[in-house]
Amino acid sequence: EKVEHDWSAMVQGIQNYIASLNWGYRVALRDKGVNYLNAKASFVDEHTVEYANRLGEKVHVTADKFIVSTGERPRYPDPEEVPGAAEYAITSDDLFSLPHSPGKTLVIGASYVALECAGFLTGLGLDVTVMVRSILLRGFDQELAENIGTYMQKEGTKFVRPCVPTKLVPMEDGTPGKIAVKGKYLNSETEFNDTFNTVIIAIGRDPCTSSIGLGNTSVEKDKQGRIRVNEQEQTKSPSIYAIGDIISGGFQLTPVAIESGVNLAARLYGLSDRLTEYNKIATTVFTPLEYGNIGYSEESAIAKFGAENVKVYHQYYKPLEWTVAEREDNTCYAKLVCLIPENEKVLGFHVLGPNAGEITQGYAVALKLGATKHDFDRTIGIHPTSAEVFTTMDIAKGSGVDPKQKGC
Repeated sequence: EKVEHDWSAMVQGIQNYIASLNWGYRVALRDKGVNYLNAKASFVDEHTVEYANRLGEKVHVTADKFIVSTGERPRYPDPEEVPGAAEYAITSDDLFSLPHSPGKTLVIGASYVALECAGFLTGLGLDVTVMVRSILLRGFDQELAENIGTYMQKEGTKFVRPCVPTKLVPMEDGTPGKIAVKGKYLNSETEFNDTFNTVIIAIGRDPCTSSIGLGNTSVEKDKQGRIRVNEQEQTKSPSIYAIGDIISGGFQLTPVAIESGVNLAARLYGLSDRLTEYNKIATTVFTPLEYGNIGYSEESAIAKFGAENVKVYHQYYKPLEWTVAEREDNTCYAKLVCLIPENEKVLGFHVLGPNAGEITQGYAVALKLGATKHDFDRTIGIHPTSAEVFTTMDIAKGSGVDPKQKGC
């Protein structure tokens, strides 16, 4: 019997879940006695913000301390460089509000959001193409990033690279309609031309800091618009703090924002002096084959410490659940990046495979405590798990030994 996916039912379920989360937050704020104002505020000075109430009247609120945590919004291309993008494309924020299936889809960008959306839509059986300017997952380990791209191609996602869009033109209305996309390949004079039902822009996100009156304060921002803070999350203005996606040098991850908010609140009220540690933070890219990582990529470790001081161990592996199903060999991959002068302290942890997020979360504590390769080696693994590969890994890059799996 053929199974049909019900897009509308999925969207309704997702929207209901989001609404329940938002309601839960509102209730929690009320129970804690927090006054919630649903309004956009901007700074008047270091101790004053202004907002408009429901009658349009301006209201001033003063405080000894302010915490800015305005988050980010998806970035669109420059309208002069890509006319039609802002008018006819959507972003990942809009995807789960579409009342209909997106149909044949072009995803523009190579961020984790772009690849996650593309993988998800391909898994639903849709025709999906990803347009990539240069590399996949900038800032992540490039060996793992390319392995993700290879796997996604095998699973049916198409990639065009290196290529950028130049114009979006509506062809016909509908649910979905049709959009003609023009582009250019960066390594030739070849033009890209195709028609899609939906175009998703996923080229990055910008901090919401440009329209909140920071110019009326001494708060400083970097060239991306992110707020500069010290280790206390305090800005140049002693009365203004910032946390979450909008801080310069931070991580755009929800758990990081929550942790820094909890720590900051505790410090402000004298309950703790704990700082948020913005290093060795575990994260996972939820592509069709998950990619979990902690700390340095191979490239960034070599750039900072020198190739002569970095040793990389790696190993392909095959999850037990793939064996009976006769899934492909040597697709899942594990890597440890170690610092030789410090007893092969593990600088970077990388795993590509099913449930990589679960594996990575477990090893995050070990890296936080400064685990070395020897600590991994003397840990007895649980057989037969995927995580076990990190306790038996003994093949170093450059040794000439093939890292492909040869047995259980």
